[in-house]
Amino acid sequence: MTPRNWIDLKQDAESGIETIRAHFEGHAYDPHWHDSYLVGVTEQGVQQFNCRRQRHLSTPGRVFLLEPGEVHDGDAPAPEGFTYRTLYLDPQWLDRELRSLFEDTPEHSQVSFAATLADDPRLAIATANAFQSLHSHEMRIVRQTALDTLIASLTSHLRWRSQLSPDPRMPLVAHKTREYLHSHMDQDIGLDDLARVSGVDRFRLTRAFKAAFGLAPHAYLVQLRLAKARRLLAAGQSPVEVAAALGFADQSHLGRWFQRAYRMTPADYRKRCSNLPD
Repeated sequence: MTPRNWIDLKQDAESGIETIRAHFEGHAYDPHWHDSYLVGVTEQGVQQFNCRRQRHLSTPGRVFLLEPGEVHDGDAPAPEGFTYRTLYLDPQWLDRELRSLFEDTPEHSQVSFAATLADDPRLAIATANAFQSLHSHEMRIVRQTALDTLIASLTSHLRWRSQLSPDPRMPLVAHKTREYLHSHMDQDIGLDDLARVSGVDRFRLTRAFKAAFGLAPHAYLVQLRLAKARRLLAAGQSPVEVAAALGFADQSHLGRWFQRAYRMTPADYRKRCSNLPD
């Protein structure tokens, strides 16, 4: 982090929701994805990012909505940079809360966002209030009320889609490769392993996978490990333990990739989420 760039991260112990307020000038972060739903609001400046094969520009008051697994990056096109507030909502928590608050939620479906950017002042205010109540550790009843208001404000931007396995829109080659990466993420996987599993040569495999998921297989594997690293670090495991468990060469190898994706070190992330010393 440079002196002009900063991140303020906290985690709500009850809901597990992470809240991040950050400021970036120039390049913010490389393409990556999260296993959470992101609901955030741009506070200052122009926030530029690529997602869903489009370039988006979020300006003050606009809400950005990203689903788990959606690849995105971040840049500041203007010299003054941008500042934003984001809530990272656990998919199981969001599904449970929606089904408890509303009776007509469909079975065997998962939540998706209708659009990546929303011009909705009501949702922007609800996002900011939920962020503030969690980030400042307000009373439990205040936090819960703010989250209920956020969920109610989100409903017009949500869609329910059927859980399809495998998704028929994606080539079977890409699905087989992804399943193998998920089940062997801690191993030293080679392209020849993936080619053998998928039944096609390495070049067709890479093209199909990148077309389906927006990342080459090696980049997807790194992001898969980083998403798991966040969970393990937040649970209190040390960077050394996490690096060994997920197949990184060593702690510094994990640290380099973690900082490129999240702009903080694994030790700093662990400390902010778990309140444990480095």
